[in-house]
Amino acid sequence: MWSIVLMGLAGLLVGGALSFRQQHKPLWTQVGFCVLAGMALLAAYLLTLPGT
Repeated sequence: MWSIVLMGLAGLLVGGALSFRQQHKPLWTQVGFCVLAGMALLAAYLLTLPGT
């Protein structure tokens, strides 16, 4: 369940980064949103691994 929520959050973050790109905002905001999206996808993947 949480992995689906995190994947949705990653999609929103990537959309925000693209929106900031179109608005010509500073590069660090775009990079920050993309890094957060990558971290959300990594967390979603790690939640799908079998636990001990």
